[in-house]
Amino acid sequence: MATFSLCIKAGPNSPGAQHDLHFCKACIAQGHHIAGIFFYGDGVYLSLNTQVIPQGENSLSSLWQEFLTDSGIEAEVCIAAAIRRGVLDETEASRLGMKVNLLRKGFVLSGLGQWIAANNSADNVVTFG
Repeated sequence: MATFSLCIKAGPNSPGAQHDLHFCKACIAQGHHIAGIFFYGDGVYLSLNTQVIPQGENSLSSLWQEFLTDSGIEAEVCIAAAIRRGVLDETEASRLGMKVNLLRKGFVLSGLGQWIAANNSADNVVTFG
């Protein structure tokens, strides 16, 4: 079976984020391995734990979090893109003199090096967004 490294650039209000999630679920269902998922650009908003979704709509952020928890895949969130968009974990917030933790469980801030490492261990690298 194949090993994938994925970069997700579609934000939670984009149909692309749902398509990306379906692709990930299909990979796992078909027995493939996902070496890493890197959220970049507006894709970092999928890691934000303060999003409020109108009644009757699905929260793509929650669906992503559920997938990550069920599959045991840790999501890497580009630290530069996240900070630029105000998405902070406890460590970065403290460094900036703030007391917030805006990252959902299962997501971690990291640099591009983490994605490159996942790419080196993957047979296929796919960027969505």
